[in-house]
Amino acid sequence: MSTGTRRTVRNTARRVAAAATAAVLGVGALTACQDDEPARDGGKDGGRPAASASAPEGDATPSPESSAPAAAGDSPPSSGKVLTEDGLAKAALTTGEVAGFEVTPMQGGEEPGTEKSDDPACAPLAAVINGAPRPAASATVYRTAVDTREEGEETQTVVTLILTSHPDGGAEQVLSSVRTAVGACAKGFTARGGDGVSTYSEVKTVRGVAAGDDSVAYQVTGALGGDKIPLVFHVVRRGATVVTFYTADFVGGPPPTVPDELIRKQTARLP
Repeated sequence: MSTGTRRTVRNTARRVAAAATAAVLGVGALTACQDDEPARDGGKDGGRPAASASAPEGDATPSPESSAPAAAGDSPPSSGKVLTEDGLAKAALTTGEVAGFEVTPMQGGEEPGTEKSDDPACAPLAAVINGAPRPAASATVYRTAVDTREEGEETQTVVTLILTSHPDGGAEQVLSSVRTAVGACAKGFTARGGDGVSTYSEVKTVRGVAAGDDSVAYQVTGALGGDKIPLVFHVVRRGATVVTFYTADFVGGPPPTVPDELIRKQTARLP
């Protein structure tokens, strides 16, 4: 079973993708503490295939290796070009570039979330959860990558990709602020939005593949009906472009990971 968003699938891959990608733009509605929500079955669902791999359990405090900028040394220098929305769309992954994955524009709307962290130090994390990393992007494109080899199974891999352009050094600021916030918010934070209060109990770094000029990978643990929901983010910068890869587990499996090949292939397409 591939890693990625592990979500119960009883419809087509396209409908699963729509539901999963909508989560990243309004994820507070899914992770808010809601005592009246029924608890999920967790690992007791005997029909759910076992996961093949998951993110290692990192320490809540970032290690020197994971907190330092991670870059791919063998990549050619970036042009530094600030892409327009059309340029981002052309740079986005397409179906067939990563074996087994169908890549489509995000379905179900592209309105960013509205959560605001109660702790200013954690604001960069809330911004990424909203699907709108700060400083504000000059252009944004959303994509969904679905592993079609898993269609019809009870779980399916779904990864959201958010491509953003940030002029005037904004891309560097995105990575720097997120990395700092991961360390500052290890014990979690709360955020408020249109769906009420969301509680995130923990933030920690996870294994990440070196890509682009800088990258950081981390997990934010949310809650739904009293159950812990691991939300995994890989944020990669190349030049003035930032790509946020998002995946989550909603069915009680181990924390998911974003396939390395998705990250490498998408980063390689950036100028």
